[in-house]
Amino acid sequence: MKALLIDDERLARNELRRLLAAHADIEIAGEAVNVDDALAKIAALKPDLLFLDVQMPGADGFSLLEQLEPPLPAVIFTTAYDEFAVKAFEFDALDYLLKPVDPNRLVAALEKLRRQPGEARAEGESLPQHRLSPEDKVFVREGDRCWFVPVKNIRLLESEGNYTRVHFDDSKPQLFRSLTAMEERLDPKHFFRANRKQVINLAWVEGIEPWFSGGLLVRLKGGLKVELSRRQAQDFRERLSL
Repeated sequence: MKALLIDDERLARNELRRLLAAHADIEIAGEAVNVDDALAKIAALKPDLLFLDVQMPGADGFSLLEQLEPPLPAVIFTTAYDEFAVKAFEFDALDYLLKPVDPNRLVAALEKLRRQPGEARAEGESLPQHRLSPEDKVFVREGDRCWFVPVKNIRLLESEGNYTRVHFDDSKPQLFRSLTAMEERLDPKHFFRANRKQVINLAWVEGIEPWFSGGLLVRLKGGLKVELSRRQAQDFRERLSL
């Protein structure tokens, strides 16, 4: 698993290197000292995991994530400030480690990563759950309300931090699972990651129109509108063109 260390402090990067040496499955592919440096190295190295500082010269770690197109690498924040923790989890951060990084907290964070669906698994670990077909039904619960919903009725899933709001029929309950985890269960032939925060059901697409900077605006049945960035719009065209 390739990791990129993003921190403007050389001593912090060196300490993280030292701690990660105990984890043979983590390969440090490179280091970056600011957002521009990180963007270039993410494009070149395609890491699976980012160790990301929050406060850096010029722009912070959150602005970096806002500039990345899905699918995003896993992110573990490493920072000296605890006040950014809530915002970090709004970006689906895997974990938030305070400097100096506690080796035990690092172990726990990496264990979360190894348990995620789609990641490489050691012998004996469980396989990911099967993909859901449009005809499958899923049990959905929010508080005291419950639904048994055909997957084909789900028109949109929206990230809300570590939770996901699921739109179907006249309901939109919030589930205690991340959008990334939900996307792992959905068949990519039928569902498309429109942007960092939204996944759409292609069967619900009613109309498409050009949007800013080469993007697309997708209109779903029922009136919901979803913006596709230029990169996602290109993927969308390639998938759906003759």
